[in-house]
Amino acid sequence: MSAPIEMRRWADYVLVPALAVAAAFVVAGLVVLAIGENPLEATALLLRGALGTGEGVGFTLYYATNFIFTGLAVAVAFHAGLFNIGGEGQATLGGLGAALACLHLDFLPGWLLVPLGALGAALFGALWALVPGYLQARRGSHIVITTIMFNMLASALLVYLLVNVMGKPGSMQPETPTFASAAHVPFAHEVLARLGVTVPTTPLNASFLLALACCYGVWLLIWRTRLGYAIRTVGANPAAAAYAGIPISRVTIVAMMISGALAGLLAVNEVMGVQERLLLEFTGGYGFIGIAVALMGRSHPVGIVLASLLFGVLYQGGTELAFDKPTITRDMIVTISGLAILFAGALDGLFRAPLGRFFAARRKAGG
Repeated sequence: MSAPIEMRRWADYVLVPALAVAAAFVVAGLVVLAIGENPLEATALLLRGALGTGEGVGFTLYYATNFIFTGLAVAVAFHAGLFNIGGEGQATLGGLGAALACLHLDFLPGWLLVPLGALGAALFGALWALVPGYLQARRGSHIVITTIMFNMLASALLVYLLVNVMGKPGSMQPETPTFASAAHVPFAHEVLARLGVTVPTTPLNASFLLALACCYGVWLLIWRTRLGYAIRTVGANPAAAAYAGIPISRVTIVAMMISGALAGLLAVNEVMGVQERLLLEFTGGYGFIGIAVALMGRSHPVGIVLASLLFGVLYQGGTELAFDKPTITRDMIVTISGLAILFAGALDGLFRAPLGRFFAARRKAGG
C-alpha cells in the first residue's frame, strides 16, 4: 500500500481543484476547436455572460445558492463516511414542508412566516433523510440504494399531492396556489432598491445569505463541536470510533438528518424565493450537481462556495454562450461540467500525486 499523499491544506482545497478545472477547460477547448469555433472566444463569451453584467452576476449567484445548499448536504454526509445522493428527494420534501407552512400559516407576518417556512423545509428534508439513515445504521441497508429509491418516492409523492390534495383549484398545472406575499423571500434588487441602489432584476434573493450562513454553521459543526468530531471520526475510522465509545448508529442518523435539512433548504430559494408556489421538478437536478460541488470543494465550506460559483458560472455563462454561438449547444456545457467532475473526482490523483511529491521535495530541500 502506498503512503498517503501529504500537502498543505490550501493546496489540497484550492490548488488541486483549480488544476482540475483548468484541465477540464483545456480538454473542452479542444472539443470546441474540433467543431470549428475559437475556444478563447467561447471562454470569453461564457465568462462575460456570467460575470460581465449585473444581470449575469445575479443569475450566477442565484444558481450558486442552490449548489451551496446541496453541496453542503453531500459534504456533511461525506464526513460521516456516507454517500448521500438523495439530495433531490430531500429538497423535494423540503419544498413540501415550506409549502405547508406558507399555505397554512399565511395569517402570520412575514418576519415570522419566512423563518417558519425555512424551518419547515429543513424539517421535512431531515425527516426524509432520517429513514435511509436509520436503515443504514440499524439494518445495514446501503445508503446509496436507499437514497436513490427515496428520490423516486419523493417525486411520486409530490405528483400525487399536487394533483389530488394540494393543487390550485381550476388550474390544469400540478401546482399549489400562490403563497401569500408575506411568505416571499425578498429579491436582491428589491432590497437594494430600498437602499437607493438600482440593480438589474434577477432571481437572486436573500436565501443566498442563508446559504452563506449555513456554510459558517457547517464549519462550526464539523470542526468546532464534539458532534462534528464524532462525525469525522466515524467517517474516518468506524472501528476506532466504536473503540472510543462513539455511538456510530446515532451519529450516522444525525449526520444524515443534518444533510437532509441542508438539502431541504434549497426550497427556500426556489419555492419561497423565485416560484412563490410549490410545483413539480423545482429541484432542477441541483441535488445531483451538489455531489460534484462537494467533491470539488473537498467537503469544506470554503471549497463548496468556490465550486458552487464555478458551476453557477457554467450554468449562466453556458446559457449565454449557447445563445451567441448556436453551434455550442447546452449539451456541450454539460460536457464541460462533466469534465470538471471527471478531473476533480475520478482523476484526482493525476494532480495530487505530483503536487504531493513537489511539496515533499520542497520540505526536504528546506531541511
